[in-house]
Amino acid sequence: MKLSILMPVYNEEVRVADAIKQALDVDYPTETELVIVDDGSRDRTAEILNALHDERIRVVLHPRNKGKGAAIRTAVEHATGDYMVILDADLEYDPQDIPKLLEPVLDGRATVVYGNRTFGSHSSFSFWYVMGNKAVTTAANMLYNCYLGDLETCFKLMPVELYRSLQIRSAGFGMEAEVTGKLLRNRHRPYEVPISYRARTREEGKKITWKDGVEALWILSRERVRKPSRKR
Repeated sequence: MKLSILMPVYNEEVRVADAIKQALDVDYPTETELVIVDDGSRDRTAEILNALHDERIRVVLHPRNKGKGAAIRTAVEHATGDYMVILDADLEYDPQDIPKLLEPVLDGRATVVYGNRTFGSHSSFSFWYVMGNKAVTTAANMLYNCYLGDLETCFKLMPVELYRSLQIRSAGFGMEAEVTGKLLRNRHRPYEVPISYRARTREEGKKITWKDGVEALWILSRERVRKPSRKR
């Protein structure tokens, strides 16, 4: 099996080099590629990416910022792996956890795996950020009669072809809710494994806001009333 790690990047000149190094330093149980999409960065991000020389890396540039969902859509188009996982370049997630996501797939227990974050005082951006995440996740559980622990997690691992079949249209952070809504609507229940997490602050570049939470609730409701796809 080959794993495609998809990394959307926007104005991350301070962290992107470390994020890439950490991702490549992991001892993965599969062949791996790293597909990076520079989503119209205006700082030195593009310069840093252009200096990379590693056969496992593929860099794609957006001439202007389109949003995380659009960046992932581009990354998936260029992915050559059998499975994919999303890894942001902000150092909030530890790529050392990715092999744990692969375990239930490799031993045949799961097809879709989510990384479930444990929020604590040392790892949370703010009280309202955590409550917002819990509210969106609770809404999904009620709408789809399931029991997810963390809908908004970045670590979503699944077959590349499955993601492509979902036809995700949300350009921004709404893609997280759209992915989950479409998976649940088509009876794909994610297997969850615990992961580590450290949220950065607004001063450090945290981008998600309460508006993204409202959009997520709308998307979950919209997807719930649509009919399941015939193809699974």
